[in-house]
Amino acid sequence: MKSTRDRILQTIQRQPRTTINALAEAVGINPISVRHHLTNLQVEGLVAAEEERHGVGRPRLVYYLTEAGSERFPTHYLRLTSRLLDQLKESLPEPLVSKLFLQMAEDMAAEYAEQMKDMPLEERLEFMKRLLAEEGFNIEWEKAADGYHIHEITCPYLQISQNHPEVCTVDHTLISRMLAVPAEKVKCILSGDTQCTYIVQTSEK
Repeated sequence: MKSTRDRILQTIQRQPRTTINALAEAVGINPISVRHHLTNLQVEGLVAAEEERHGVGRPRLVYYLTEAGSERFPTHYLRLTSRLLDQLKESLPEPLVSKLFLQMAEDMAAEYAEQMKDMPLEERLEFMKRLLAEEGFNIEWEKAADGYHIHEITCPYLQISQNHPEVCTVDHTLISRMLAVPAEKVKCILSGDTQCTYIVQTSEK
């Protein structure tokens, strides 16, 4: 039987940037006990926290796994995927490899084209957010003066993309195709930013 701390870690892995109350409900213990475990996990360097704005009022604390925390979970599939991509890039010309990633994203977006056909942009944003969550992304979006900002809080391709940046084509293309508006990447975690951010400009004034 898994320990309480292991269940907390697994919950944070499945639900990045989660709150104490959400963890208490998921694990089945009271918030005070969750806070005690989180304090110990932070001391060990497995979990980190930061403030997040959430509607009106004071910011709330959200918790996420550090790199050390993520490494506690099996990652053999990452090594396998990386080896497959190495082999693919050795066997095929670079432009063809990039085209394969682009086509994969195009095909994924095409699966949902009919459902999104008559949706206004903000409904598309919510639809895209739910779809990418199923793919392992944690996405948030906000409306700003220069358009809509789309933030990738977590990315399932992060470790693979460090050696194979072509993988980033997938989410970039998906976002643009699903919104039917070009998305400009203005921040990238591979460039040292804390998260990837896209801006979708609109004609609205």
